[in-house]
Amino acid sequence: MSTSESRFNLYHYAAPQAFYPVAGKLAPVFAVIALVLTTVGLWISFFKAPTDAVQGEVYRIIFIHVPAAWMSMFVFLVMAFWSAIGLAMNTRLSALMAQALAPTGAMFCFVALWTGALWGRPTWGAYWVWDARLTSQLLLLFLYLGYMALVAAIDDPRRRDKAGAILCLVGAVNVPIIYFSVKWWNTLHQGASVSLTKAPSMATIMLSGMLVMAFAAWAYTIAVALYRVRVLILERERHADWVRGELARLGEAN
Repeated sequence: MSTSESRFNLYHYAAPQAFYPVAGKLAPVFAVIALVLTTVGLWISFFKAPTDAVQGEVYRIIFIHVPAAWMSMFVFLVMAFWSAIGLAMNTRLSALMAQALAPTGAMFCFVALWTGALWGRPTWGAYWVWDARLTSQLLLLFLYLGYMALVAAIDDPRRRDKAGAILCLVGAVNVPIIYFSVKWWNTLHQGASVSLTKAPSMATIMLSGMLVMAFAAWAYTIAVALYRVRVLILERERHADWVRGELARLGEAN
């Protein structure tokens, strides 16, 4: 295979027109995976996992709260990754992928804050405290909202992509601050229950439920982002002949 053919294969799916049908095929697959994992995860979390000896039943919020918090941080890092690719290689699809991920990341961030407040009331005696972990997580929500507002406010696609990418890359600094906040500062928030360097501090069945829910959130994020990026591609490429044909086909199907 020649060098030119290898380069063509490498960048082929970076074109929105080439990625559009691939996203259409993968999105329902990940949607089904997310549905199955969510069903299994909820069954483990709320029916198989035992009652916690200290917190009682209220601890079950962890099966929603922790995966949501993980995904809120992970999605922003993925957005920063796509933003860096877009700036370095000037690919339109990279910016569209970041824009497609943002609403889902913001949703998970809000869920993490909301469930954290519900968990905090019986354990801390307050729905909210200006704790380092909570405050930096709230800042992450503002970064998501600010990113979405910024890209919606700029009409020129190239300026929009560049401005959004810069905000993502700068805002990504907040993610390690969220993660290490419980180590760097004296906070009310408990430390990590799962670590790569030590054994988990929870029962295996509890850990299983939390991890299955985390994988469900991951599959859901991919599915929704793929569905959303198809819409963004059609909007971005609306003047192209292939988009007109696709819109006509969708109109006939409806």
